[in-house]
Amino acid sequence: MSVEQRSVMGEEAGLRLDRWFKRHFPALGHGRLEKLLRTGKIKVEGKRAQAGQRLEAGQVIRVPPLGDLSQPPPMQAAKPITEGEAGDLQARVLFKNERLIALNKPAGLAVQGGSGTTRHLDGFLDALRFDAPERPRLVHRLDKETSGVLVLARSAKAAAELAELFKGRGVKKTYWALVAGLPHPLEGEIDAPLSKLPSPAGEKMGLDPESGKTAITAFRVLDRAGRKVAWLELEPLTGRTHQLRVHCALLGTPILGDGKYGGAKAFPGIEGLGKGLHLHARAIEIPQPGGRPLRLVAPLPAAMKDSFKALGFVAEKE
Repeated sequence: MSVEQRSVMGEEAGLRLDRWFKRHFPALGHGRLEKLLRTGKIKVEGKRAQAGQRLEAGQVIRVPPLGDLSQPPPMQAAKPITEGEAGDLQARVLFKNERLIALNKPAGLAVQGGSGTTRHLDGFLDALRFDAPERPRLVHRLDKETSGVLVLARSAKAAAELAELFKGRGVKKTYWALVAGLPHPLEGEIDAPLSKLPSPAGEKMGLDPESGKTAITAFRVLDRAGRKVAWLELEPLTGRTHQLRVHCALLGTPILGDGKYGGAKAFPGIEGLGKGLHLHARAIEIPQPGGRPLRLVAPLPAAMKDSFKALGFVAEKE
């Protein structure tokens, strides 16, 4: 185990430092946390920290080695990025200015670490520092198996500003998905509250009208291959875990490759389809002071391009 540098996500702004540790390292006892704080081994933005300190989006927390934690297994430090991985990550930059970096995240790369996750974007961010005096910071996230536009802030100030925009719905996010079947109606809005459900297969979200959190998604069909597969444009109006995947399944049209929420129906067995989850963060629009929104667009990953070709769908400007 080694020292980690972890970014505070937008939705974690305002969280107490001790609650942040409880969320990310549930097996770390309060007494040991206090000792690590007293001895200066835990730092926020390079400074000594206190348990009750309120966090700001984009701040970087120094996490010392915590290798002697008992169950559940501790979060593991990211493996050092190789030269080839760094080059691939840099080649995925869609846009860069003094304020932010837009990255076309590949499917299969986790944004942050977790139990058993040693390869994640948060551990690789030094490769995207370029000429900036600060390490880039995460301000939102994508699921591990979702590809597409991910925005990084290039300073603490930019992180706070961007996190506020993401939190307050000032940012418009557009996703593309290929789904099994054809939704009816062909466009509309699904309002289905979600909460975490017990599952032997790990974290799983589901419909919970009683105590679930509000979850709203606008959708419309862009094209279809008969009634077998549809190409959907999705706009999440809230940001719940796995929201788009659950909502598509609730429409009766699970996302291709999503066995977790769609079961066997998510694998229609059509020749030529690509593998993996067919969910792509296509575009993000970010308001700019005194000007037009900054629109950032990510090209489709190879697997979805294969599926588009097999189904006869034509993506704009691909």
